[in-house]
Amino acid sequence: MTSSHLADSVSIGSLRVRRIGYGAMQLAGPGAFGPPTDRQGALAVLREAVERGVNHIDTADVYGPRVTNEIIREALHPYPADLLIATKVGMVRGPTGSWDPAYTADDLRRQVEDNLRHLGLDVLDLVYFRASFSVHGPAEGSIEAPVTALAQLQRQGLVRHIGLSHVTPTQVAEGRAITDIVAVQNQYNLVHRGDDALVDALARAGIAYVPFFPLGGWTPLASATLESVAARLGATPRQVALAWLLRRSPNLLPIPGTASVRHLQENLASASLPLSDDDMATLDGAHRA
Repeated sequence: MTSSHLADSVSIGSLRVRRIGYGAMQLAGPGAFGPPTDRQGALAVLREAVERGVNHIDTADVYGPRVTNEIIREALHPYPADLLIATKVGMVRGPTGSWDPAYTADDLRRQVEDNLRHLGLDVLDLVYFRASFSVHGPAEGSIEAPVTALAQLQRQGLVRHIGLSHVTPTQVAEGRAITDIVAVQNQYNLVHRGDDALVDALARAGIAYVPFFPLGGWTPLASATLESVAARLGATPRQVALAWLLRRSPNLLPIPGTASVRHLQENLASASLPLSDDDMATLDGAHRA
């Protein structure tokens, strides 16, 4: 794989996206609830991202709720022809900001329609069903009914592609038996490596893996290792962590989020960070120790 990963493109179903996308969750208020403190800054970050070649934006109508989708629409509509906007359904927000499961067929239709309306779209490029059987991480439980409901919305022309989020390998297999699953979105980064085998299995199947929280949560050893590699390369630890994801597997499509134009620019610059095989071995060693 070359060192210029932002220019690389990967298929998500029938669509092509560049390796580094943008996660829009931080554009809403604290805890992804309520409006941002700097709406003009949020608009500027989105416009800068697209201007610099990002064509994969991850959002959800529960961010705000609806705040992030409305900011995306204000900043970018009419959308560039090559822009993929991915969203998630399966949860709603309570009056105090709680994240409440909601995935009956009627719930999902309502959420899809809300996303369409607030984004100003006629069809959603990619909709993830976000499972919520446990607040601590992916947990087993059948996803047959909600995925079947999403597949029906797909047949009706409201959804182009379907993905899964916060799921186990068993649930991925269950979903794939119902409809074509083009992407999986789970937590994964240099330290949180529980999905190593799933990443590799999806790569063999040609399915994208979109890691959320690609930055942070590092152990002291991992932090020290990142700082050491970053100092040698003249980069930041965050850039090294993103570059590691890009080299880890060609189906990994990180979506780092930020409300800062400067941090956005730093994140995108990680696409050209030349990690050597020795660097990768060093970073992998920090995880195994």
